[in-house]
Amino acid sequence: MQVAANGLALEVDDRGPPDGEPLLMVMGLGMPLVAWPDAWVDRLVARGLRVIRFDNRDVGLSQKLHGLGVPPVAWSTLRFAMGLPVRAPYTLGDMAEDAVGVLDALGIRRAHVIGASMGGMIAQHLAVRHPERVRTVTLMMTTTGARHLPQPSWRVRQAILGRPDPRDVQRVVQHIEKVMAVIGSPAYPPEPQALRQRLTAMVQRDWTPTGTLRQLVAVAADGDRTGLLQGLRQPVHLIHGQVDPLIPVAAAHDLKRCLPQASMDLIDGMGHDLPPALFDRFSAGLLEAMQRG
Repeated sequence: MQVAANGLALEVDDRGPPDGEPLLMVMGLGMPLVAWPDAWVDRLVARGLRVIRFDNRDVGLSQKLHGLGVPPVAWSTLRFAMGLPVRAPYTLGDMAEDAVGVLDALGIRRAHVIGASMGGMIAQHLAVRHPERVRTVTLMMTTTGARHLPQPSWRVRQAILGRPDPRDVQRVVQHIEKVMAVIGSPAYPPEPQALRQRLTAMVQRDWTPTGTLRQLVAVAADGDRTGLLQGLRQPVHLIHGQVDPLIPVAAAHDLKRCLPQASMDLIDGMGHDLPPALFDRFSAGLLEAMQRG
């Protein structure tokens, strides 16, 4: 369903009992709400949670902001690498306000929040800017953005920045498969046919590469959130793969240093994805954190 949130039309999936504990799931760069696997959402709903997923602005079925143009990604990347300010069409703070708008539209006063990758960055802003709306925060495979942290290799960057013709579903699916092969979990490889079916459905639902570019520049422009995190007071749980090639595990240790009260689960053999074999482990840590809130 579509809701009006922060002046935009955002696509929302709201599952579970209306009186269940609300859990807002915030997805990462360029990925729609269905990137949170239905099988995991179903398990969380079976625990009595009200699970809310939404397409971030500029992706999926949410409103696209094509009027903001296509940002100069190469120039922005260079400025980021040089430690210079980056101008973005919108900010991660704006996207955090979108998340608040989703809660408002659904009449939810407070929610537990889980964010993956860029979604974890948005969740950091959400928890600090609106502490009265956030009970607990689970940050998956994300980072403070501190510049001293190791960055992804050139091979990983090349894979991420590939841009197949968005009108060719098969080529887009093949591109995402290659990306997942580079950044995914070596100890938990996906079943190829199931992965292809899931990716095909996702791409056919919508694929907006220019929206992804605008989000990418928003991430670069956000910079180091170390100072921001001094204002995060809610219970926090960290989940990170030990072999994550996109956001190396040093980022999790850096988050833990900034958030000493946080619990942390570092998973051997996990990369930058959500393997089905780990759903129960993810859920256990998430639910334990929720009990602290």
